[in-house]
Formats: sequence, C-alpha cells, structure tokens
Amino acid sequence: MWILEDWCYHVTAGGTLLSLFLVLAAKLYLSITCGVCFSKKDMNGKTVIVTGANSGIGMETTLDLAKRGARVIMACRNMIEATKVRNTIAREAKNDNVVVRKLDLSSVQSIREFATEINWREPRLDVLIHNAGTANTFTKMVTEDGFEMTMMTNMFGPFLLTHLLIDLLKKSAPSRIVTVASELYRLAKVNLDNPNPVNSLPAYLYYSSKYANILFSLELAHRLQGTGVTANCLHPGLIDSGIWRNVPCPLNIPLKIIAKLFFKTPEEGAQTTIHLAISDEVNEANGKYFMDCKEHGLASDVSDMGKAAKYWEKIEALILKPTDPRI
Repeated sequence: MWILEDWCYHVTAGGTLLSLFLVLAAKLYLSITCGVCFSKKDMNGKTVIVTGANSGIGMETTLDLAKRGARVIMACRNMIEATKVRNTIAREAKNDNVVVRKLDLSSVQSIREFATEINWREPRLDVLIHNAGTANTFTKMVTEDGFEMTMMTNMFGPFLLTHLLIDLLKKSAPSRIVTVASELYRLAKVNLDNPNPVNSLPAYLYYSSKYANILFSLELAHRLQGTGVTANCLHPGLIDSGIWRNVPCPLNIPLKIIAKLFFKTPEEGAQTTIHLAISDEVNEANGKYFMDCKEHGLASDVSDMGKAAKYWEKIEALILKPTDPRI
C-alpha cells in the first residue's frame, strides 16, 4: 500500500510542478511578445480626446499622453470618478492641461452636446481615440433613442462622434483617428439586414461590435484619403480590466483567475493605442489593423471593402441627421 501512496504522491507532485512550469512559460512568452511603444515623441501643443479615459487602458493612455505634454480631453460618462482620476493623472504627469468633459456614448444627445462643446472650445484636435466600450452578458438593453446598448456605445456612438468632429480633425491635419477593436471580432459577424439588433444576445454583440469597429475604421480610412487625417484600429490584447465586470457569477470566477494569470495589465494593453496615436513610424499608415505595436493581418471577410461600404451606409442612415457632416 505504501508503494502505491508514494507513487501517487510523486505523480501529483510532478503534475503540480509541470503545471507551474507551463504557467510560468506562458507568462514568459506573453511578456516577451507584448508590444511596447518605444517612441519618445513629445506631444506639447497637441490636443487628444480619449473616450472612456477614467479607467483601464483609457486611463493609462491618458497618463502617457499627459506625460508627453499633450492637452488631453478625458471624455467620460461618470464625471465624479473621472475628475478624481484626472487629478491623479495631472499630478503624476505634472501636466495641468488635462480636462474632463461629459460624454455618454449610449446617448445621441450627450454625443451631440459633447461635440458642440469641443468644436466651440478647442482650436484644434490632433488625435481622436475611440477607446470606450461596454460588454453586457445576458441582459438586453435598449437606449433612450431606441438603439441596442452595446452596439450604440461601441459602434454607433463613435461613428456619430467622428462625423461631428471631422471638420476639426481636418482643420488640424495631419491628425489621427484610433479605434480600439479586438481579435474577438473573429467570433462574430454583422448583420447588414439588421444593423440595430435589439433582440440579439448582448454577449454576442460585444464581439459583433468589435467586428463593426474594424469595418468602420477601414471605410473611414478609405473616405479620408487625401485629407491628412488617418484612421487605424487595433487589438489591445486581452486586458485584466473592468470590461469583464458584467460576467455573472459563477462564470466570472475562472475568468478572474485566467485574467490575473494571462491577461495584460491596462498599462501593457495601452501600448498599441499610444503607438498609433503618437509614433512617427505610422505617419503613413491608414486603414491598417495593429497588434502589439505591429501591423497585423485581418480575416478576409472583415477586410471586404464592399461590406465595409454597405455597413457604413446602413449606420449613416441609422444615426446621422441630414445636416450632419458627411465623410
């Protein structure tokens, strides 16, 4: 009997050591392949808008840009929390030119009010970073304007905001539009016959919205050719951030463990956004998709420019007024 127990002990111990080795090896690989923005670019005199700037990769992006001397406009829904974060960033970056403006991307009125204020107050806009996003799991939600919540926040809102700020971006050229998408786009599609999918499963729509972000960015880049404004999108990596807070218990327990072990920190996840916002290496990049600070390939269906143009027209009819700027 003791021989069997001893064998079981050694097997268990060996299995534990192997598991530990595999975890450490995976962590080392992720650390080595994690992209880093090495640019020393100074951003004094530049104005940048970062949506969803009060937490996660948006906060880290804001902090980095503020340290470079940029005027950073934190476009946030929760003004109390955003103001606290703003004060911390301004103190750490030694840059008081960081401001908070109210923006709720799920509200058409809020987007229009925000854009009106920016166009009135700001003489220039050098970079617009579409970072904010939401991920509902099972609860279907429709906005006050009748739009599906996830698609409105992640796609329709940025689409409208871009149109309302495009003249200022063109006036400030060369300027950039950076959209945070995700490799999770590979798990979904968009339905061109149902662009406002209010009855679809919200968990799926997060992936669908990331697919839509890429279509939007590609078509936007195509339409902006020759204007001095570029548009690119990116996968930040899987991030250990608040985006997963809507995953219900008990599903959130293993996800939290995996996130702590294998996901990027918000600072690591912000690197590709920062790279696209400031680096001279991407001055000529337009209509590209990046991952770990390098250009990355896309699946053939999402890079279909015919589909991108059709989707653009659907969203344009859905969200824009006849008097809004057309790109």
